[in-house]
Amino acid sequence: MTDAAELRRRAQEFLAAHPPATTDRLDFLRARFDAGLAWVHFPEGLGGLGAPRTLQAVVDAELEAAGAPDNDPRRIGIGLGMAAPTILHYGTEEQKRTYLRPLWTGEEVWCQLFSEPGAGSDLAALGTRAVREGDDWVVNGQKVWTSSAHVARWAILIARTDPDVPKHRGITYFLCDMTDPGVEVRPLRQITGEAEFNEVFLTDVRIPDSRRLGDVGDGWRVAQTTLNNERVAIGGMRLPREGGMIGPIARAWRDRPELRTHDLHQRLLKVWVDAEVARLAGERLRQQLAAGHPGPEGAGMKLGFARLAQEISGLEVELRGEEGLLYDDWTMRRPELVDFTGRDAGYRYLRAKGNSIEGGTSEVLLNIVAERVLGLPAEPRTDKDVAWKDLAR
Repeated sequence: MTDAAELRRRAQEFLAAHPPATTDRLDFLRARFDAGLAWVHFPEGLGGLGAPRTLQAVVDAELEAAGAPDNDPRRIGIGLGMAAPTILHYGTEEQKRTYLRPLWTGEEVWCQLFSEPGAGSDLAALGTRAVREGDDWVVNGQKVWTSSAHVARWAILIARTDPDVPKHRGITYFLCDMTDPGVEVRPLRQITGEAEFNEVFLTDVRIPDSRRLGDVGDGWRVAQTTLNNERVAIGGMRLPREGGMIGPIARAWRDRPELRTHDLHQRLLKVWVDAEVARLAGERLRQQLAAGHPGPEGAGMKLGFARLAQEISGLEVELRGEEGLLYDDWTMRRPELVDFTGRDAGYRYLRAKGNSIEGGTSEVLLNIVAERVLGLPAEPRTDKDVAWKDLAR
């Protein structure tokens, strides 16, 4: 059994053999993966050592103290937080060995082709079609709100392969090469002025059956692994005290006493406590993850994150008064990542509006918490046993 002392020793030996100051960054990351120090809870040969997930912090601390480069996790968050655990759980051995290493090192960025303009919050109603032709699947359809599609090499994709069965049972999960013919990415300019989201059009895109993840028609079950991990990645990220959105407003309160009022003080105290409760709840959730795969509890964390981000950013704009109405730059850009804390209060306020939509709308997540966490009666569903092709659209 690998323990903390053993992992610390392995990390120190690795650093001695690959000094960060003199080793090329990509070579360092590749070697770290091969040494099993990328994500220690993954199997040996796939970036891990089969150790408890909680021991990753031991490795990270040793490498950080030595000035080692990281893999820029914010830029490749979809790959790390969603694609990797799904590939690990459902992928073939060949798929795992092909995709996980360049995913972790950041050589290949991933995006998520799930949402569709015609399905709204009802993901299972998606209409993108995949039709089998020999050893390939031919895919046609449109996806929307796709973060990082403009820089991604790979995508996790769900498409309808059988329209003659109820909507949840006719979906299959694929790994799509974003450089293939027929894949077109168009920017979606947002309220922030940027286009970090995209719409993606798929026209006669051929995907080999070898890039199917899981069984034909079992895509909804595979997608649940992705979605559960996505909600944990969004709502359960590890933060220090006053990390994240609460940090800028707490600093502004301390540094700008002329902005303070009694009412703002009371409201700031409330959101500060809420942010700290959410942070500690995230720590507990990560401890639960050490014992297995994420469950529906991640929906509650993501719900809380969206509510808090919007409440805190609104309060910050109000605290700053006229200054809070200023905006730094409306230039149309296509950024590679979202930088909440590196921009001004106006950006945080506008960007936080998307938090209650991305990763599952708050309304859908409330249903998940009610039914799967609290055990409340499910909402009536008239389309449960109706073939997808017969649904009203």
